[in-house]
Amino acid sequence: MQYRIEKDTMGEVKVPQDKLWGAQTERSRNNFKIGRPASMPLEIVYGFAYLKKAAAYTNCDAGILTEEKRDLIAAVCDEILDGKHDDQFPLVIWQTGSGTQSNMNVNEVIANRAHQLAGKTIGEGEKTLQPNDDVNKSQSSNDTFPTGMHIAAYKKLLEVTIPGVEQLHATLEKKSKEFSTCVKIGRTHLMDATPLTLGQEFSGYASQLEHGLIALKNTLAHLSELALGGTAVGTGINTPKGYASTVAKYIAQFTELPFITAHNKFEALAAHDAIVESHGALKQLAVSLNKIANDIRLLASGPRSGIGEITIPANEPGSSIMPGKVNPTQCEALTMVCAQVIGNDMAIAVGGMQGHYELNVFKPVMAANFLESAQLLGDACVSFDEHCAKGIKPNKEVIEKQLNNSLMLVTALNTKIGYYKAAEIANTAHKNGTTLKEEAVNLGYLTAEEFDAWVKPEDMV
Repeated sequence: MQYRIEKDTMGEVKVPQDKLWGAQTERSRNNFKIGRPASMPLEIVYGFAYLKKAAAYTNCDAGILTEEKRDLIAAVCDEILDGKHDDQFPLVIWQTGSGTQSNMNVNEVIANRAHQLAGKTIGEGEKTLQPNDDVNKSQSSNDTFPTGMHIAAYKKLLEVTIPGVEQLHATLEKKSKEFSTCVKIGRTHLMDATPLTLGQEFSGYASQLEHGLIALKNTLAHLSELALGGTAVGTGINTPKGYASTVAKYIAQFTELPFITAHNKFEALAAHDAIVESHGALKQLAVSLNKIANDIRLLASGPRSGIGEITIPANEPGSSIMPGKVNPTQCEALTMVCAQVIGNDMAIAVGGMQGHYELNVFKPVMAANFLESAQLLGDACVSFDEHCAKGIKPNKEVIEKQLNNSLMLVTALNTKIGYYKAAEIANTAHKNGTTLKEEAVNLGYLTAEEFDAWVKPEDMV
């Protein structure tokens, strides 16, 4: 492999000739061989590209960066956003807690690629752009990384999570209407309860997702606040007047999203409560989705020796040894995703606690876990919707059998003959293996005609 020499404040470093990164990236690549290479999410890199371009424009407007340098920075940032340099960001999540090496990775790639765009060869002659003095002008890793985090998180929620959850919500809402006249037995404590309709049951699922979406959308306002302009500790040292608000406006313009400058830069650097809050809403959705998937898994169980009140699509063979077996695989995939999201929430909560004085130093792991959760939930909802929820059908024969066999229909008699007599009917029927109607008449508490008139499942919902 051919190498060139790059320099930083600590001296010379050998860097592969065909790579755009520089000395600090190479040091980090060798110093943090932890986990999967290049595990820093590209969404963070793209967030950096937006903010570096915005910073260049703001610095140019302030008269501290030339138009030529602004345009070179912007051109490389656009290339990064087009995915043309994805292989130039080799760093891992497990680095410095401020994400300094990833900030410098972006700075170095922009500087070296700009050198190429200026018609020069990397490593030869004076650099066209300096990574620190030009690309990182008016910035610090301490305010760029949280800004990149917020841009990436906000975009992921809008582009993946919310559409995915909304798609599944729409299907569950539709199913609740389709099943509105299908009366079935209810269950509490996993035991028989009074009837309801299958539509009512599904309306509960739809309502859970509706509330989850509201909770998630309510976090977007805090997430839209950007730390950029706080620089090292929140004071904004080394920034021109008006920089913070102007750079936020440029980011909003480039992303077409309602980003604003953070109301308090000290909070934006030292704490990441916005990430904690927003991921809390993702956890709420995970809890809801886990309940929904488990209910559907149980309702579809069998098909002959379980509850079997609904049927779900048979997508693939369920066993390598039992012919004809079909499993609730989409339910299992979705509940595994929920487990991962809930685990990620704990990592994010712990990370959010690590705001010591003026800086939180768990930024990379918080960002990575957030983006994973947001992606997984969105993808899993779409998969569950398309390969399971849309194909759910009621098994009316089983539903009717389970309904008529339940002792809890006796609840309809409470207001007619009283709780204790109704309980005696139910207990006697259970003991004798007979029907409620038989025992109600045998005990002399009502006639067969009265039973038929009063015990109507469709009137109990």
